[in-house]
Amino acid sequence: MVETPFTVLVVCTGNICRSPLAEQLLQTRLNAAGIPAIVTSAGTRAMVDYPMTDEAAALSRQYGATSQLHAARQLTPALIESADLILTATREHRGEVVSLHPRAARYAYTLNQFARLVSDPSVVELAETPTITSFLAEIAATKGLALPPHHPADDDIEDPYRQSTEIYARVAHIIDTAVSTITTALATTTGSC
Repeated sequence: MVETPFTVLVVCTGNICRSPLAEQLLQTRLNAAGIPAIVTSAGTRAMVDYPMTDEAAALSRQYGATSQLHAARQLTPALIESADLILTATREHRGEVVSLHPRAARYAYTLNQFARLVSDPSVVELAETPTITSFLAEIAATKGLALPPHHPADDDIEDPYRQSTEIYARVAHIIDTAVSTITTALATTTGSC
């Protein structure tokens, strides 16, 4: 049975560094794993129509993304409502998502939080015929049972905009690690791996 693509919205501030990098890496990895998904991104204070920063685009290529085409767009309630899963760069972004569309509290996470949840075997009990939809529902239902991060700020990814190449590299590594963890969990859950 072919599953309908699920939609993922990645959110940061300007939508020119963290969220498009995560969007491109996640889309590339999900495609490679055979998982039907449409990944997009937006910013809470987007630099509308701007491309990714040169640094973020270079890191996207370095980590294997198949496309670096991007035009920043502003986060809207309609984008939030149409997503099946929302992944944000920070807890503050998640709060802004939920303030725009309160029902999103059920399916909005920081990128690092979601990676932690999907990698915790004590949180996720798989259904007999797992699908992306059932997996996401199980994560939402059990997220309160997961251990919190050592420090709340561990769920946040710093903003590399106008920062050094070292900070960009660190942020890209964090995003790549989270995206890889999420893709592996989704592939294992759905039997795509």
